[in-house]
Amino acid sequence: MIEPVFYYDFSSPFAYVAAHRVDDVLPVKPRWQPIALAFLLIAHQREPWSFDVEGRGPTMRDCERRAAALGLPLEWPQGWPKESYSLLPLRAAVLAERAGLLREFSRAALRRHFSDPAGVRELDGVLAAAREAGLDADVVREHVADDDVKQAVKDATNAAIEVGVFGVPTVQVGDELFWGDDRLEEAAAALEMATR
Repeated sequence: MIEPVFYYDFSSPFAYVAAHRVDDVLPVKPRWQPIALAFLLIAHQREPWSFDVEGRGPTMRDCERRAAALGLPLEWPQGWPKESYSLLPLRAAVLAERAGLLREFSRAALRRHFSDPAGVRELDGVLAAAREAGLDADVVREHVADDDVKQAVKDATNAAIEVGVFGVPTVQVGDELFWGDDRLEEAAAALEMATR
């Protein structure tokens, strides 16, 4: 049985949308894998659509429609996108995974990032998301800067780059990569074919 992998970062509004439907769309629940989009962009020497201030309006509206269809609030964080990148929620996600609460924390952090002006750039926002997910905020505060936690984020990001992940959200099905919330159904079909 192929285990699909769902790659995402907390700064991506499309990852926010995908995180609230990927488990329902795919016939097999994926392994969730947060990665650092900023380093992915550096590795591929590209800028995301969101950096194009003049031309990003239609894509933002598409994302707003997708969020609204799922009943998700969507407010653009202060300084988004450039000032909204943060490694803190990625590191907290490592701790959430160790506690068996990765999905819960990830959805809470994404929701907070796109419905609260402060988002999860700073530790207070990350801790609020942790509490919402049932994750011990004191553990997060104490260990979010541990070397092994930082290394786990680096390792996951480097592994994603090595398999060719180009952006987030991406679903990996075997050797195939499906980039974008709008390609979840294609990933589901590929997974159906692979498991026949």
